[in-house]
Amino acid sequence: QVQLVESGGGLVQAGGSLRLSCAASGRTFSRYAMGWFRQAPGKEREYVAGIGWRGGRSSYADSVQGRFTISRDNVQNTVYLQMNTLKPEDTAVYYCAVGRLFGDSGDVRPSEYDYWGQGTQVTVSS
Repeated sequence: QVQLVESGGGLVQAGGSLRLSCAASGRTFSRYAMGWFRQAPGKEREYVAGIGWRGGRSSYADSVQGRFTISRDNVQNTVYLQMNTLKPEDTAVYYCAVGRLFGDSGDVRPSEYDYWGQGTQVTVSS
């Protein structure tokens, strides 16, 4: 049974930083692309960042490009999202998800991911 557990969310002032973690179990995690998504109240879930199964390629939504960095540790079965220069519009519940087997970083639709964590709340105050 695949399990994803996100952590690291919280309340931070605008301009601050947070590092989200997603611990995975129940699958050969290292063979799968991984992604981070977020969902704000009243809005659809949106793509934030993705990383290929080898970790060498990553992609980002335009809104976070240059501020967020996705990475993974295939030994620890963990994927990270380093978030810098946070803005109030980054406030949302952040989810990690398992993508395609031997997938690259470019899958941006939620339908391309088949397992999801429970989410972690990120709140950025102005």
